[in-house]
Amino acid sequence: MLFKSQKTGQKFNPDYWRDHSANERTYLSWMRASIALMGFGLVILRLRTASSSSLGLGWLLGFVFAMVGLLTVVIATRHYFLIRRAIDSNSYEPAQVWIICFSIAIACLGSGILYFVATSPDSGGVESIGFD
Repeated sequence: MLFKSQKTGQKFNPDYWRDHSANERTYLSWMRASIALMGFGLVILRLRTASSSSLGLGWLLGFVFAMVGLLTVVIATRHYFLIRRAIDSNSYEPAQVWIICFSIAIACLGSGILYFVATSPDSGGVESIGFD
């Protein structure tokens, strides 16, 4: 349904504004996810260096988390502008490839965390981390 603007007299679609707002909310959600991933990578690195004098592979897991977070920023920003153009041209088609890729990345990172915890040199649980 199209409405006429009282100011300009031009026709506009109310769904247009709703779609753009949803696109911006989605973009901000991806930004929050990327910040969380980068922060979690830093936490893993700090926990690993606090629990032993050698870094082992803990630094690599933290680095991968940070890189996935940074890559998420780039992909989400590109995706935002692609969706914006598709909304403007009324040609939006939902893509599931990025959802699948991101889900696989998070599953791999989660597996890395499980491996990290299982192979930790001091497997004393929460007490060994310092949360007494």
